[in-house]
Amino acid sequence: MTDKTRAAVRAAGMALLAVSAACTTIPPIDRYLLETQPTAVRLQGAHGVLSHDASAKILADLKARSPDTAIFDSHVAIEQSLAGTPLSVGNKATLLEDGPATYAAMLAAIDGARSSIHMEMYIFEGGEVGERFAAALAARRKAGVKVRVIYDSMGSIETPKEFFEGLRQAGIEVVEFNPVSAAGVLQKGIELDHRDHRKLVVVDGRVAFLGGINISKVYGSGSSRPSRPADQPIKDRPWRDTQVELQGPVVAQLQHAFLEQWAKVRKEAPLTDAALYPQLSSVGKDVVRAMPGSPDDGVDPSYIALISAIEAAATQVRITNAYFVPARELLEALERAARRGVAVELILPGYSDNWLVTQAGHAYYEDLLEAGVKIYERKNRLLHAKTAVVDGVWSTIGSTNLDWRSLTHNDELNAVVLGPDFAAGMDAMFDKDRALSTPITRESWAERPITDRVKEQAARCWALLL
Repeated sequence: MTDKTRAAVRAAGMALLAVSAACTTIPPIDRYLLETQPTAVRLQGAHGVLSHDASAKILADLKARSPDTAIFDSHVAIEQSLAGTPLSVGNKATLLEDGPATYAAMLAAIDGARSSIHMEMYIFEGGEVGERFAAALAARRKAGVKVRVIYDSMGSIETPKEFFEGLRQAGIEVVEFNPVSAAGVLQKGIELDHRDHRKLVVVDGRVAFLGGINISKVYGSGSSRPSRPADQPIKDRPWRDTQVELQGPVVAQLQHAFLEQWAKVRKEAPLTDAALYPQLSSVGKDVVRAMPGSPDDGVDPSYIALISAIEAAATQVRITNAYFVPARELLEALERAARRGVAVELILPGYSDNWLVTQAGHAYYEDLLEAGVKIYERKNRLLHAKTAVVDGVWSTIGSTNLDWRSLTHNDELNAVVLGPDFAAGMDAMFDKDRALSTPITRESWAERPITDRVKEQAARCWALLL
């Protein structure tokens, strides 16, 4: 795509936003919460669905280890109704902090691939990092491994088409999600707002990676040693983000999620080759649920599940999120939790790549602070993570931002992990980020300039499009 064409696409995109303002409707989140009927919780292991007694025993053990929560009383059943996927037992979930550690783990898994590699990325850049992944994928394809890649057209709009053509020439199957062009804006209209925001890698149907991390130079060096950001301006420092590596039976859910997306983009029946779903053994003690969501199916279930978890919280809610423009139901759930004595803490960006989203998010601070919610803004690094931990037992990591775009326009993918052990790692990561953040107090916020207040309210008018 030439620079002239790119400029035309961006201009058309801005016009599309203006048109979308009149077409975007508020999703019926209250109705989803009220009409979702809890169903009997199903747990699934390496050999299929567990018996009622075995499932009850595992949940009872989790509840006994985490007595100060109502998560297990109703939320888990509501979440299952929302997600449509069972809880999976016998998994190993490993937290990965930032790009270099994530890339090292991903590339190690890719290098060891024997049958298939499936990659779904919102942003897949060229450059040093992208070329490392391209070379690794091409090497495995040459060794006979089937490699399939989905990239989002808008997210990867800066990536030269020649980069993806190089992957195809290496024998890799590549598809573009919802292609964008200047002419296409007139043909598709607001349909172009539907984006694939997921970040997923599945190798051999046995190991999967998901979270907020794209294939991009913004995470610094692609090596396992992060670059030193001390003397760099914030905009040039490696982004702060989180991914999770999953092994065990839950990987079959993530393989299914990729293959469903692959079939949708290619407009064909899902692949059913048995080799894509190997027999998976129990490899750990983590209880995990995959939660894919698409506007084709309604409101993002991960977003609704977070609201439900907050409503069930008894002691603590800790959220780290890159783009915070909350729906009314999320805002009210956070405020209610804080007022009933739950320690509610948010870590949000102090610096962002999207000024409008940041200003719109600031418009909600005053009400949250008044209710007793503690807000911190991450300094020194651009925060891009999308994580939460509730009552030290319910954790989520994924691609879902807390804005209207994730809620209504994007295909997203999260994982929910139940258990105090994994949550302890999440809490430790939250504590680390909080120590590197600036607290926003009611007093300091009340003293902000009038010009800031005007910007916030102006940006809030665009909230449904952010």
